Amino acid sequence: MSSLFQNANYIGNNISAILYGIELIVYGVTVYALWTKPKRGRSDTFFFCFSTSLLILLTIFYSTDAVFGEEMYVVNANYPGGMDAYLAKYVNVWYQTLSTASPITANLLGDGLMIYRCYIIYNNVYIIVIPSLIWLGTFAAGILLLYASGNPNGNFFGGFAANCGLAYYTTEISLNFITTVLIIGRLLWISRYMGRNLGPATSETYVNAIAIVVESALPYTICGIVYLVTYGVQSDISVLFLAIYGMMTGLSPQLIIMRVVKGRATTILLEK
Repeated sequence: MSSLFQNANYIGNNISAILYGIELIVYGVTVYALWTKPKRGRSDTFFFCFSTSLLILLTIFYSTDAVFGEEMYVVNANYPGGMDAYLAKYVNVWYQTLSTASPITANLLGDGLMIYRCYIIYNNVYIIVIPSLIWLGTFAAGILLLYASGNPNGNFFGGFAANCGLAYYTTEISLNFITTVLIIGRLLWISRYMGRNLGPATSETYVNAIAIVVESALPYTICGIVYLVTYGVQSDISVLFLAIYGMMTGLSPQLIIMRVVKGRATTILLEK
């Protein structure tokens, strides 16, 4: 790996630390809002469990990358052959595989929630057939990526594992884009329908919901696309966007949940 990769990896770890701090704040605000609600229902329990799961997964992702960075840059700074040799030998160490598994799991949870939302707001099971099939494909590609990158000769950034990664990230980002467009399209249609028949004031709730989805999902989607392109061409800078994208897999749905439980968005996003 080049010096560009090493610099991008170092910067990515620092950006991950910032995003992890934001995740802790968002999670804390979410839990506090849930705890102080006068009445709590089953949906609130779901929000708490879902948010906690995302936090645990992001903690695993950040901590394992931090440990690997410390091992490579500090503990083994004088490793024979330098940092590139250390990375080549230990890139498939078990906790790096765990680091890969955590954002994959967070993606599956977040995408599953988005598919469920599509079903609720359309009230039609057929609308989620294609997204569900893509979700299954994403699950299979994720398992294959973990196997390819975690086996004794695996390398996440090259060879067969890189091809598996390209397939996984392509299907995952496509699924996120499709479900986001479906949700926004439906809410926009409802908003216009309500505005025409009941007045502009009645459509405000749905406009707010659209804003929440766009504001929370857009950064995640953009980061995913940039990472996919750099990863596909095997650019050394891809590791930087991997760090950002990995953190956004949990932070993006967490932002939606926080704004819902704080009453800043209609619960049509997450409740039937």
